Amino acid sequence: MEKTLLKRDSNELKTFIKHFERGKGIKATEVTYSRFLSDKLLVAKAVKRGVPTVLFSEIKSNSPFNDIQWSAFLDINIRTLQRYRKEEGHVFKQIQSEKIFELAEVVDLGNKVFDSPEDFTIWLNTPSLALGKNKPIDLLDTSYGKDIVMAELNRIEYGVFV
Repeated sequence: MEKTLLKRDSNELKTFIKHFERGKGIKATEVTYSRFLSDKLLVAKAVKRGVPTVLFSEIKSNSPFNDIQWSAFLDINIRTLQRYRKEEGHVFKQIQSEKIFELAEVVDLGNKVFDSPEDFTIWLNTPSLALGKNKPIDLLDTSYGKDIVMAELNRIEYGVFV
């Protein structure tokens, strides 16, 4: 069984991608975050549409990040983030939606590379020589940092250690 971002079926993702022409061709049984995130055109359209809070809540609940970290990543106040969660029908802005999907991509790959989500969380919070003695989690607040973390996860997956 393929390890993915989610430990259960993603009803919110299934509902979300039905609204896109590209998403209609994906069978409900094939909907995974890995498949969604690998279709860059679908992700680009999804970013423009914005992430609804119900989908964000699903992504957040299956990530190793807490509310404080998410608010920092999305560059919004913690109280604002908590208020968004309570608002029915709230949709995140394009820039925030892009960040949500970028972090979902990191979590998805991290869960594939490591044996458990706990091992991935430990790796995220441990300084790495390959990352200039930075903790991977500290690099995730920018797109460039996310790309560096993704590259390191890919090296680990293929057994290339620095």
